[in-house]
Amino acid sequence: MNKIIYKDIITFHPGYYIKKLIEETGMTQDELSKRLDTSGKYVSTLINGKIDLTDEMASKLSTVFGTSISLWLNLNKTFIEKKIEISELIRNDEETKLLKNLDYNFWVKLNLIQPVKKEIEKVRELQKYFKISSLSVLKRRDFLVRYRTEISKIREINVINSNAWAQTAINLGNNIQVEKFNEKKLRNYFSDIKKMTLQSPEVFSPFLKKIFSECGIALVFLPDLKNCEISGIIKWQNKDKVILVINDKRKYSDTFWFSLFQELDNVIKKRIASIIINHKNDEPKILEKKSNLFSKNLLIPEEKYNNFISNKRFDEISIIKFSKDLEIHPGIIITILQKEGFMPYKTNLNSLKQKYVFN
Repeated sequence: MNKIIYKDIITFHPGYYIKKLIEETGMTQDELSKRLDTSGKYVSTLINGKIDLTDEMASKLSTVFGTSISLWLNLNKTFIEKKIEISELIRNDEETKLLKNLDYNFWVKLNLIQPVKKEIEKVRELQKYFKISSLSVLKRRDFLVRYRTEISKIREINVINSNAWAQTAINLGNNIQVEKFNEKKLRNYFSDIKKMTLQSPEVFSPFLKKIFSECGIALVFLPDLKNCEISGIIKWQNKDKVILVINDKRKYSDTFWFSLFQELDNVIKKRIASIIINHKNDEPKILEKKSNLFSKNLLIPEEKYNNFISNKRFDEISIIKFSKDLEIHPGIIITILQKEGFMPYKTNLNSLKQKYVFN
């Protein structure tokens, strides 16, 4: 291609002018190749703009056509500069097009990037924050996100935002200082963590983060990002530190605590070599994993649960009394009873479930 046009920019390869000159002089390409002491294939390739002009060929052309060497060198220099400029413009246009898939204000509100106005400046801010050379990296399904569930149909915009959210979560987790991972200490804190189910997020959040940091876990509560398909992330930074991220959108107390203890189960399994992603569609399945909850006695000891259901009293007074005995939120008990078929999903007792708002 001896001519490149993009928007209002046009640039010509030296081959474009060579072709004009041989047409004006009535010379054939074969004749020119002989005068230049080179092959016809080389001249054809040069005329079509498929190769760059060398200093040696610029000298030969100046002799054949009676021009200065600098003329050809300047033509070549201008073409290369304009080609780079056009390539950069095309790349910027592609980047700004990808930018439309992302809610820039999401990161501005978190004070993670600057509130710039120009689109290309926004692109540069996000590239720098995500540590990527191009926003197109976010389109890659093999970049950061690994789904537990099998998803046959997922849109590109979901991939972009999921990768962006995941990188944000990892960046925030990297900035949290923690002690070395200590599984024994973490297990010893389980009873204290269970009691937090009775507290509001503004009360338990700082204490939960402190406890986790003492155990080698960097806990991050990250707001939901539009078109993001992730509810949580586990990433081992090294053998001594793990990043645990929770998406705080539409979290009811029962879902939050089931999800959290499920993540702790994965942390204890120490799958250090991988990033574990929880897809939002996994949350209902997490509630169904009764065996996980009971086998480790994380929320409700199985023996106490069996004794409770054997009485077949699932009224508000009985549930609240049982929750006080266990020192956990009654909404957790209600959800388990519903999943086990002991209570209908539509019930006035759902009012006992608490919706969390994370600040």
